[in-house]
Amino acid sequence: MDTALVLFETTEDFRRELTKILGGYKIVYNENNGTAAIDAQTAADTTIIFGNAKPDFLKLCPRLKWVQLGSAGANDFVNGELNGSVKLTCASGCYGHAVSEHMLALTVDLMKKLYLYRDGQPAGSWQSRGSVKSIQGAVVCVIGIGDIGSNYSKRMKALGAYIIGLDINNYAKPDFLDEFFLLDKLDDVLKRADVVALGVPGTKNTKGLIGKHQLAQMKKDAILINACRGFIVDTEALCDALESKSIGAAGLDVTEPEPLPPEHRLWKQENVIITPHIAGGRHLKQTGEYILQLCLRNAGNFLNNKPLESLVDFQTGFRVPVFPVI
Repeated sequence: MDTALVLFETTEDFRRELTKILGGYKIVYNENNGTAAIDAQTAADTTIIFGNAKPDFLKLCPRLKWVQLGSAGANDFVNGELNGSVKLTCASGCYGHAVSEHMLALTVDLMKKLYLYRDGQPAGSWQSRGSVKSIQGAVVCVIGIGDIGSNYSKRMKALGAYIIGLDINNYAKPDFLDEFFLLDKLDDVLKRADVVALGVPGTKNTKGLIGKHQLAQMKKDAILINACRGFIVDTEALCDALESKSIGAAGLDVTEPEPLPPEHRLWKQENVIITPHIAGGRHLKQTGEYILQLCLRNAGNFLNNKPLESLVDFQTGFRVPVFPVI
């Protein structure tokens, strides 16, 4: 019997709706244990997986036709046991709300120096920390305009920022961008930016995208925001730039390595805010709801041979572009 495995936390409403959609399927819920304790026969019958199964488990599923990840990133799967005969969809489109709001919070905190005032509270410091910056009129460089980058761009633009987007895809410029360039113009745009925000997925092609050279192009009071993947930024080069005050500040939800060791010098920088990779996940209740709704829509699409949302391109490891490509 065709079997669908569900490996992440769900709700009663979701289970009821999925049963309606997959009427002819046996549905196995193993929400807290992933693929642990899944017997060989169930694996052999599995044609659909909702969740991020271990690569070794995928070898046990010869009838597998579709995997719906619970993560936005798919890089661990496109180069693994899956191939073009298995459809792979990610949860890109579900995390933009939460992560972009976190990025916005980091941006405001750094521009207004709120972190310095918070640091002074234990000592009862009633002291001005000097001038601050405004979002209104700020030039914001957003690298990667997918789900996260586009959501952050829209929020910053609504507050009056001037948004310059860069991407590897040659999109027709969306309305929420004031200017758009391919990544080969990165150095030129960095020189203009008050804020540089990263919205690119973590792949071998984006590793070290922001290194010593790129940091040297930035303004001395520019702010760097990264809530995507830590290895996109050269950590040691960033520490050097922060220590020498060659850039203004950084807001990081991700680091390289993770967890960041307690003795790492990045913790010691006054002009940085670090959060422990919590912008995404299910820290925001709505994120989990978005993922479950995507699963239900795609289950219906799969059974009716309709295009799947957030389909992953095995060549790039990214979600198929959602904006028109020129």
